[in-house]
This record gives sequence, structure tokens and C-alpha cells, in this order.
Amino acid sequence: MRIGVPTEIKNHEYRVGLTPNGARELIAHGHEVYMQDGAGNGAGFSNEEYVEAGAQILADAQSVFDTAELIVKVKEPQPSETAMLKPHHTLFTYLHIAPDPKQVEGLRKSGCIAIAYETVTDANGRLPLLRPMSEVAGRMSVHVGANALHKAAGGRGVLMGGVPGVTPAKVVILGAGVSGSHAAEMALGLRADVTVLDRSLPKLAETDQFFRGQVKTRFSTQGAIAEEIAEADLVIGAVLVPGAAAPKLVTRDMLGTMKEGAVLVDIAIDQGGCFETSHATTHQDPTYVVDGIVHYCVANMPGAVARTSTLALTNATLPFTIALANKGAKKALNDDIHLARGLNVAEGEVTFRDAADDLGVPCVKPDWLTVL
Repeated sequence: MRIGVPTEIKNHEYRVGLTPNGARELIAHGHEVYMQDGAGNGAGFSNEEYVEAGAQILADAQSVFDTAELIVKVKEPQPSETAMLKPHHTLFTYLHIAPDPKQVEGLRKSGCIAIAYETVTDANGRLPLLRPMSEVAGRMSVHVGANALHKAAGGRGVLMGGVPGVTPAKVVILGAGVSGSHAAEMALGLRADVTVLDRSLPKLAETDQFFRGQVKTRFSTQGAIAEEIAEADLVIGAVLVPGAAAPKLVTRDMLGTMKEGAVLVDIAIDQGGCFETSHATTHQDPTYVVDGIVHYCVANMPGAVARTSTLALTNATLPFTIALANKGAKKALNDDIHLARGLNVAEGEVTFRDAADDLGVPCVKPDWLTVL
């Protein structure tokens, strides 16, 4: 199969869909890999490394899309990219379609098969292709939150760990999943006062046990959230409903109860965000202020640490990419129910029910997909 990897064009997105070693593995399976010129530069992978692995370099994105059957990316296709997709293409990338009707319109019009990393599952119902970027985003959320708390950045001027005689920052994390647990680990490492809220008692128990009681846990209700954020210096939104829009857990009215210069970091912004006042920002202009509260809502947070993120992502996605290339999309999907759950759009229809419901469009399963 001909596999194409274009350069990512989202604002300050430096990751790439495939490492040179990933390309080497695919070529060893008898496939052809076509990289856009300079696609790996932002992650520290040169054209020469890909050529040494056996890949071919093409001059521009149009050439990649025209040549390839399987398109492997990192971020959701931008309008100029969906315009290059055709019915014979399989697209394998993060999609996050639920809050993005414009993207869905382009994908449907293209007629392609679009498989989303973020809804592929494993035998335990977890999300193995979302996990590595959730780990990165969770850890980054504390870094960027700590910086946003600096007075020069518009924050309260609070040091995360405090100093002897001065209390540390109070960090509230909404969600005890992968991102939330990694955020808690980093915040605790900086000696912050950390509280994690979640609606799952088993997850709260796991959090309590893992951190040996050093992280406070609380069952998540609207009242509990309101009480905690009123005292918080940094609030990290790390909730996830797979494939669907994130719930709005913090309303604008709640901002009025918070300390001026407190910081909200919305890891869930790819899925629409979990704060009512969230809207997507970029690494170039990452924050804005609403009612005295600093918001950090960068929609591709892991792109800032592109090399780490690309290596972690390819580690997770490569087995599925190989399956798609070896078998073709339809057979690979039918052979693996977990990969099939990644199918979001196919042949002009939305195929993932939660996203379809959020978008207000029908959910139509292809007649060739028998595994689901």
C-alpha cells in the first residue's frame, strides 16, 4: 500500500504522523511510504533520516495526497486538506469531530474512510491511541498552568510549591483519568496542594491509593466543583467522553467566585472544552482573560513538545497502521472490533453515534462493516 504523511499545518503544530523507524517498519512489510518535504523537521527528523529508512520525499501536500492510499496524520485535517481527500483514501489521525461540523462537512463530501485515533479501544475499553497524548497533555498542563500563574503572564503571582512559611498553590483537577492522573503527579511533584474530582469512585480510590493519600480526592458534583474552584489557584479540566463533546463543568457564573488571576487550563478543548468560557487558542497566542480569570485552551498542546509526542504517538499507532496497510481498511476494520470503533466517517456518512448525536446528523453504519 502507498502510505502518505503530509506536513502538519495547524498553527504551531510540529508533530509528524510517522517517525523514520515507523516508516522503516512499514517498508519492511512491503509498503511504500511517501513523506512531504520537511514533514518531520519540527519533531527533529530530517528528510535524510526518512530516505535512509526507505521512504520517498514528495515536494508538497498535494503530491502526497495524490500518491497515497492511506494518509497518516496527527491533527484533524484542515479545510485545504479535506479538499484533497478522495473516496479511495483512508485517513488515520486524531479527528475530534463532535465539536467541528465544518470538518465533518469536508470529510463527508470527500467520501473517504476516516478513522480517529481517539475512539480506537482496547480489550479493557481504554483508549490506547489517545493515552500517549493524554499523558503528555496532563503533564504539560501543570507546566503551562504554573507559567500562567506568573504575575507577568496575568496570573496571581503564586509559586506552585510555595516556600517555607508560605502555603503552596491550590490545584484542582477535574477528572481522574489518564490526563488528570498525570497532571496530579506533576503538580504533586512541584509540592502543590492537589485535589482531584471525579464521578467514578473506583478511579478516586485508585488515585488515593497510587498517591498514598498525598492527593485529596472528592466525588464530583456541581456543588463540589463550585466549592473547590472558589479556592483554587489553578484548575485543570481533564474530563473526557470518548468521541463526544466534553461536558461544561464550570459555568461563567462560577468565574465570579474565583480569585482574580486564577488560571483555567482546558485539556478537553479538542472536544469543545469543559469550561463554558473556553474557546480554542494556539501556541502563538495561548491565553485570554474572562472576568479576571486566565484561560489556557491550546487545542494541540502536545505539539509544543513535538519530538517526545511524535515518538510516543508512533509507538501506539504503528501496529494499527501496519494492519490497515497489510489488509486494507475494510478488512482491517472487520478483523478488529477495537480498530472498528475508531471509524468516525465513511463514504459520506458519520458512523460514530455519540459524535453524530452531538452534531445532529444521522449515524449510518456502512453495510460492509459487520464486526460492530
